[in-house]
Amino acid sequence: MQIEEIIEKINSFLAEEFEVDADKMVPTANLKETLDLDSLDYIDLVVVIESNFGFKVKPEDFTGIVTFQDFYDYVLSRVQPKELA
Repeated sequence: MQIEEIIEKINSFLAEEFEVDADKMVPTANLKETLDLDSLDYIDLVVVIESNFGFKVKPEDFTGIVTFQDFYDYVLSRVQPKELA
């Protein structure tokens, strides 16, 4: 899976799950503000990531994630090593 495909997949499930216009999901946008996330939404986000990409997410993984680019980089870092194995 290419980086562009992964980002497209992320944006697609985020738009559907959180009912946000995909045009607002740009790399520099604030993830929490754009998706209007509260603590329960983070649980939904974790479930969606785990079901779509097949890896476990730890709560502390989100401490450095501020923008969509941070989020993309996080998912890519977890997906790509699996694909190389």
